[in-house]
Parts: sequence; C-alpha cells; structure tokens
Amino acid sequence: MKKIFLIAAAAIITLSASAQNLKFAHVNLQELVYLSADYESAQKTLAASQKEAQETYQSMVDEFNSKYSEYQQKASTWTATIRETKESELTRIQQSIQEFQQNIQTELSQQESELISPIQQKAIETVQKLAKDGGYVYVFEVGSLLYVNEAQSTDLTPAARKALGIPEGRTVEDLQAALQALQPQQ
Repeated sequence: MKKIFLIAAAAIITLSASAQNLKFAHVNLQELVYLSADYESAQKTLAASQKEAQETYQSMVDEFNSKYSEYQQKASTWTATIRETKESELTRIQQSIQEFQQNIQTELSQQESELISPIQQKAIETVQKLAKDGGYVYVFEVGSLLYVNEAQSTDLTPAARKALGIPEGRTVEDLQAALQALQPQQ
C-alpha cells in the first residue's frame, strides 16, 4: 500500500513539474487576416463586385420606375389587354429585382468566403509554425478569450505579423478607413 502511495505521489509531482513547463501563447488572428496585403486586395475585389451589383440593381429599379410611370400616365387610355400586359410586365420586373437581391447577396457572401479563406488559412499555418518552433503547447485566439494573463502567455501576433510581411506601423483602423473609401455609395 505504501508503494502505491509513493508511486501516485511521484506521478503527481512529475505531472505538476511538467505542467509548470508548459508554454502558452495567444494571437490576434483577426488582426493578422485584416492587415495582410491579400485581405486588402480581396476587399477591393469585393468592392468592385458590390459596385457592379449595385449598378445592375439600380438599372433594374430604373427600368421598373420608368415603366411604372408610363403605366400611371397611360393606363386610363389603354385597353384592358394592354393594361394587363403592362401589369404583368411590372410584376415580372419586380420579381426579377427581388430574385436578383436574394441571389446577389448569396453570391457576394460566397465570393467573400472564397477570397478570405486562403488568407485565414495562411495566417493559421504561420501561427502553427511559430507555435511549433517556439515549443508552445497551446495558442489561444484573443478574440474568443475573456481574459489573458500577459505574464504567463506569449503574444505571437508581432512575430506572425513579421512572418506574414505585415508592416510594423499598419493598424486595423488605417485599413478600415482605406476600405471605407472603396465602399460604393448607397
């Protein structure tokens, strides 16, 4: 019985000692993704697609408004068949506008995902390499943490920024301002 107790105590001491040697790190993955040059390029591509979608939508709305205006002006002079034909045409245009809105939102979301996924993957792979090279047991994403004790966890964000070629002075706020300028006017 004494031997079992000694073995258990030795195991606890060994686990405790090895737990004290564990290295933890944290990283701001969102910052790494947002500040990468590829992200800015992806946002420019998305902005161009959004602008094109907005122009197409506006063209459809203009067509509807023009035909509706004509309908309002001339409906009283048209025969029942012409009036019904014009009403059907207006209904078809409205349905097309609604379908376009639904489809374009899905397509733009899909495009964004396709453009951003490789950027996220590259950032994750960079952090994983830094973690392996640094001997870290865990790397936590700061966006999902409530608290980080900076004294017991290493911030890998600066090293990852350097590895990804992100300029030292570049901030998320600067990027947001630049991207805001690209957004199409509503």
